[in-house]
Amino acid sequence: MKSTPLTTETLLQQLKARADRPLLFKEIQQLLRIPNAQRHTLKRLLKALLQEGALVKTRENRYGLRERMRLVTGRLRAHREGYGFLLPEEEGVPDIYVPRRGMEGAMDGDRLLVRVESQDDRSSGQVVRILERAHTKVVGRFEAGRTWGYVAPTNPKFSFDLLVPRGSAGEARPGDLVVAEIRSHPTGKRPPEGRVVRVLGRPEDSGVDTEVIIAEHELPLRFPPDVLAQARTIPQTVTPRWPSGGRRDLRKLPTVTIDGENARDFDDAVSIEKLPASGGGGYRLWVHVADVGHYVPWDSPLDQEARHRGTSVYFPDRVLPMLPHELSNGICSLNPRVDRLAVTVEMTFNRKGERTAYAIYESIIHSHARMTYTAVRQILTDRDETLRARYAALVSRFEDLAALAEILRSRRFARGSLDFDLPEPEILLDLRGRPTAILQAERNVAHRLIEECMLAANETVAGHLTDARIPLPYRIHEEPDPLKVADLRELIGHFGFMLPHPTRVKPKDLQAILEQTRGHPEERLIHTVVLRTLKLARYAPTNVGHFGLASACYTHFTSPIRRYPDLIVHRIWKESAKPGGLTGRRVRELLEALPGLSVHASHRERIAMEAEREVVNLLKARFLQERIGKEYRGFITGVQPFGFFVQLEEAFVEGLVHVSTLHDDYYLYHDKLHTLEGERTGRRFRLGDPVVVRVEKVDLDARQVDFRLADQGETRRDVRRKG
Repeated sequence: MKSTPLTTETLLQQLKARADRPLLFKEIQQLLRIPNAQRHTLKRLLKALLQEGALVKTRENRYGLRERMRLVTGRLRAHREGYGFLLPEEEGVPDIYVPRRGMEGAMDGDRLLVRVESQDDRSSGQVVRILERAHTKVVGRFEAGRTWGYVAPTNPKFSFDLLVPRGSAGEARPGDLVVAEIRSHPTGKRPPEGRVVRVLGRPEDSGVDTEVIIAEHELPLRFPPDVLAQARTIPQTVTPRWPSGGRRDLRKLPTVTIDGENARDFDDAVSIEKLPASGGGGYRLWVHVADVGHYVPWDSPLDQEARHRGTSVYFPDRVLPMLPHELSNGICSLNPRVDRLAVTVEMTFNRKGERTAYAIYESIIHSHARMTYTAVRQILTDRDETLRARYAALVSRFEDLAALAEILRSRRFARGSLDFDLPEPEILLDLRGRPTAILQAERNVAHRLIEECMLAANETVAGHLTDARIPLPYRIHEEPDPLKVADLRELIGHFGFMLPHPTRVKPKDLQAILEQTRGHPEERLIHTVVLRTLKLARYAPTNVGHFGLASACYTHFTSPIRRYPDLIVHRIWKESAKPGGLTGRRVRELLEALPGLSVHASHRERIAMEAEREVVNLLKARFLQERIGKEYRGFITGVQPFGFFVQLEEAFVEGLVHVSTLHDDYYLYHDKLHTLEGERTGRRFRLGDPVVVRVEKVDLDARQVDFRLADQGETRRDVRRKG
C-alpha cells in the first residue's frame, strides 16, 4: 500500500480484496498499513466513498462494502401513486421496485441507498438512506386554507402536497403558480412543509410553461456574482501573441461553421482539402473545437458553475447556457470573421474512408463563413444558383465534405452502427410565446455532414487517449438488456424475422432487422420496439464501447461550450500533451474525481433532456387546447392495459385513447405483442398502427391530452368483415 498512491479507487480495491467484515477506522488503517501521516487523507477518501455510496457506515461507525450488504445506489424515478423504481448506478443491475411503504420520504430524482429485499420476477427494496436530495423546492399551484395553505405540485411524479404555514405564503394568491422552498422534507409519516419564495404567474400567462419546468428541475437561471466577475475579466478578442508558443496558425485555412438558424454558440468549425489522386487520393479533414479550457481553469468559479450545470439546456423560447454569455456567445464561440483559439483534430482519410493519419494540437483559426444547415442543403441538394455564386469560393469544399461524409457514413453502417433518423418536432411561437404551429424539423445532407465530422473527431480523440493509457470520461452505450432482447426476438418472430444469436445481440443484428422491415406494414412497430430495447448512453471512466455507434472507443470532445464532459476531455488532453504529462496536483484531483464527475454529468444530462421534453410536451398540449374536437391522423406509439398512446402525424403531439372509450368490446392487453385485442371482435390496436383520432380533452395541470377514435363505426365494419 505504501508504494501505491492512495486514491478512492485504490482504497476501494484494497478493501474489497482484504476486508472480510465491516471495519472501524483504526482497523482499516492497521489492515492497510497506512501511516499516521496519511490519516487525514484516509478520512477524506472514506468520506468520498460514503458519499458515492460505495461504502456504508453502520450505526457502530464501521465501514462496510455496499455490495456485500445487499445494498444498491441509484436515482429514484417516482410514480404519482407513491411508489417508485431505483435506477442503479452499477452496470448490469436491473431496476429495483420500491413500494410506497418502503419509500421513507424519498422524492423523484433523489440519490438513494436501497436494500434489496426480494429477487423474484422483479427485485424490490427498501430505502435505507437518502444520499442526495434532488429537490430543495417544489413548484405548483398555491391554494389557501383557514390555517394552512398548500402547494399542489405541477410535477405529476410528486405524490404529496407541500404544507405552507400561515404567514409563509408571501404574495401568493389562490390559483397562482409558485415556487416553494422545502423547509422539511417528507418522511414516511408526515408530508413536507415549506414557504413560498417566488410567484411565477397565472396558468394562462405567456411563457409560464417554460418557467414552471425550469423551476421544477431547479435549473440555474442566473450565474453567481463571482462567476460573472471572472467572465468579465476575460478579453473578448484574440491578441496577436497567441500564435506563438506552439499554437498553430490556421487563419488562412478556409474554415466554416455549420449550425441551425437560431444557434448562437458555435463549438466547432470544419475545413477540408481533397488530396491529389497521384498520391492515392482521399481527404484531409480539420475539425476545430473551441478552446474553452484556455479560458476556464480547473476548479475556478467558472469551472465549478459549469460542472454544477453540466450542460446547456435548450428550450423553444430560450437557452440556459452552461457558461456565461461572455464565453458561450463571445470569446469561446467560433464566430465568423474573427480570430479564435481552438483545439484542432486533423485527420487524413484514404478513398475508402480509412483514417491513415491524425494530429491533435492547439490552434488559432478564422471562420470565413457562418453557414446554416438550410443554406448548405440549398447549395448541395437544391443547387441554388444565387447561393452557389455567393459562396463560390467554398462550394467545392462543401461538396468535398459531403463526399467524405457519405464515405464515412457507409463505413459506419458497414460495422453495424444504428441510425433511426426519427422525425423531431419544431415548435413555432408567436411574439407572446404561444405555439402557432408544430412542424417536422428538417434533417438534411448538411446535418449528416457535420454529424460524421464530429463522430470522426470524437473517435480519434478517444482512441488517442486510450492508446496512451490516459484516463478519460468515455461516452458509453452498453449492450441491451437480455430480457428486452428476448422480448424483441419473440415479437419479430411473429412476423417471420429472427435474430441470429440466441443469447446476445450485436449492432449489426439490429441494423439488419431495421433494414429488413423497411417498407413492411410492421416497420413502425418493430423500429419502435428496437429503439426501446436499447439502453441510454452515459458517461463512465471505464470503456465498454458504444453499442449504438458500433464503436469500440468513443468520447465527447466537440462541444465544450455546452457540455462539461467535453471540457474535461480537453483538459486531460492538454495536460497529457505537456512535458511530464499528468503529474500536477490539480490533474490528480481531476483524475480522482472522474467516476463522480461521470455520474454527475450523466445525471445533469438526463435532467436537461427531461426538462426540454417536458416544455415541448406542455407547448404541444397548449397548442391542442384550442383545437378540441379537431380530427388528426396519427399512429400508436405505446400500448398499455388502460389504453394506447397516439402521436399525431401533423402536429407531433402524443395523447391517450383510454380503453373505456372503446365501446364495441372488452379489450385484453398482450404485453409481448404490444397489442390490445377485443375478446369478441378480434379487433387489434397494435404499436405502430395508423389511426384517426379526435382531440377530446387537454389537461395542462396533469400534462395530459386525451383522444378518442374518430370513427367508432369503423369497428362495426371490421366486425362485419370478420363475420
